[in-house]
Amino acid sequence: MERKTAESRTIDPPAPAGRPAARRWARRLAAAAGLLALCALAGGVAGAAQPAGAGSPAGPPLYVSDYGNNRVVALPADGGDQSTVPLDGLVRPTGLAWDAAGRLYVADTGNNRVVVLAPDGGGQSVVPTADLSRPLGLAVDPAGNLFIADSFNDRVVKVAADGSGQSTVPTTGLLHPWGLAIAPDGGLYVSDFVNDRVVKVAAGGGGQSTVPTTGLSQPTGLALNAAGDLYIADSGNNRVVKVPAGGGPQSTVPTVGLNSPLGLALDGSGGLYVADGFNNRVVRVGESGGGQVTLAFTGLNTPTGLAFPPQTARPGHGRPEAP
Repeated sequence: MERKTAESRTIDPPAPAGRPAARRWARRLAAAAGLLALCALAGGVAGAAQPAGAGSPAGPPLYVSDYGNNRVVALPADGGDQSTVPLDGLVRPTGLAWDAAGRLYVADTGNNRVVVLAPDGGGQSVVPTADLSRPLGLAVDPAGNLFIADSFNDRVVKVAADGSGQSTVPTTGLLHPWGLAIAPDGGLYVSDFVNDRVVKVAAGGGGQSTVPTTGLSQPTGLALNAAGDLYIADSGNNRVVKVPAGGGPQSTVPTVGLNSPLGLALDGSGGLYVADGFNNRVVRVGESGGGQVTLAFTGLNTPTGLAFPPQTARPGHGRPEAP
């Protein structure tokens, strides 16, 4: 199956007047083809070589969902050996998120579920949810509530930290939501993959707005820095864009050679990390661009999600890989 491109997405035949459902389903099928194309690519170049002199992350270890290899891996900050996180039964993992207590959440996309790994080598469990279909992006707010981009259901769901169950976040018109990020004011950013936009849902469900951007194509991962600047993986344009917190013009982060960036993460020390999906690598640049290096991961196959553990928790997940 070929990957859906921005060009192929725009040639869907127009639906006849009075047939919005037909147009919606045409767009849904095109989007499904694009998302499922990851599966086809994942059988390809798993052992892609890393450039010489690749850098290692500064600060905490970086965790990566290695989509094509059905695993999550971590690279220590001290340049030590790459490790595999002890998770069982993953199929095409995508989104990653940590809570303040050091629990790691993983969108187990192929199994239509989210799993969570307890801190310090604790056991794996399945987050209680209902009727998920291809979950992608994850986010955890300061209160510990988990948000899930339930992509094929065109919705975002919230799993309450207090155990009261799952609810649907009130949104309008989403088509295959992908990335999620919690804003400093408690709002939720959502990358609306098929609609080529990012929306923000106010805290408490107080209305939805569209983030002012220009020319996005198939946005995927999102990341926010401490100042509230929003970074967007603009996958269809092979770039990362930055939207300043206080408004102002959008800019493109200077990078080299990206091919379908999927996930983003910030280390809190000025480093922006990009899961360069179809190049089977993770790169680091400055938040404003420059100084790009490829991290010393080996054997990645369509890296998709990125996450750093919080400063309050540096659990010892992961086992060294066999030489």
